[in-house]
Amino acid sequence: MLPIALDAMGGDRAPDEIVAGGVQAAEQLGVDVLLVGLPEAVEGHGLPTLTCSEVIAMDDDPGQGVRRKKDSSLVRAAEAVRDGKASAMVSAGNTGATMGAALLRMGRLKGVHRPAIATPIPVPGTTPTILLDAGANAECAPEWLVQFARMGSVLATDRYGIDKPRVGLLSIGEEETKGNTLVKEAHALLRAADGIRFVGNVEGRDILTDDIDVVVTDGFTGNVALKTLEGGLKFIVGKVFEAMMSSDEAKEAAKVLLPALAPVADELDPDAHGGAMLLGVDGVCIISHGSSSARAVVNAVRVARDMVDKGLVERLRAVVVTPPA
Repeated sequence: MLPIALDAMGGDRAPDEIVAGGVQAAEQLGVDVLLVGLPEAVEGHGLPTLTCSEVIAMDDDPGQGVRRKKDSSLVRAAEAVRDGKASAMVSAGNTGATMGAALLRMGRLKGVHRPAIATPIPVPGTTPTILLDAGANAECAPEWLVQFARMGSVLATDRYGIDKPRVGLLSIGEEETKGNTLVKEAHALLRAADGIRFVGNVEGRDILTDDIDVVVTDGFTGNVALKTLEGGLKFIVGKVFEAMMSSDEAKEAAKVLLPALAPVADELDPDAHGGAMLLGVDGVCIISHGSSSARAVVNAVRVARDMVDKGLVERLRAVVVTPPA
């Protein structure tokens, strides 16, 4: 396999934590990791490097950053995939710029209306729910959501081994008459679409259950749902551990409860899941969350490697150009 290009300059904890994750990924996973970044950040770590002279910051305008900073780590990582120097790219940097760099340099798969960000939502005790679009397209057409369903189903199969993923359409009620115009029109198209195991409308509360495998929606709604879930889970986990340390009695109880709760907390930790994937571009592009640790980077590289091994992009190309009967 060609190396996996890692944007060493992307993320709140870059470059130190990102580079450390790249080194650990190479050691633990046995894959070649190409560090892409400023010379002083990437050289001297025993990994192949691709140096650049610019960095797209987390608060930079995504479009302008990609167009103006052509020698940035993000752009160079995407070009490495395009030019056959890397098999995939991973970045914890500016999400919009990562998407823009991948789209402009790697290109869109033929037949794809719009690429979508597919984010795994952890569901303790079972496989994550894939939510897309999680922020790439604030406004969508109904037929795009059908395509999101096809691409999300392929990802659920390749990443989590789900044979026939159950696809739900995010709405304000389970009844097919509920929702805005986009949801109602998308519902009709999904119901009639071949090759999609569409189970109907789902609500936000269903995302964290074992009742659904893929949830499709427009990028605005998807991003609001994602951030709401992230904030809610973080608050609850924080309060539980705060309560356990609130008194001597609570600390004693915590000794019994922590062994049972720790695995759940680990499953809910974003660092454990390897990040989101940009579906619809001509290459594997993993988008990790901005505060990614070295552990998160290792898992992101693992996902990138696995998706390259599975031939995910070619399978996406097939279902987009020639949808299954």
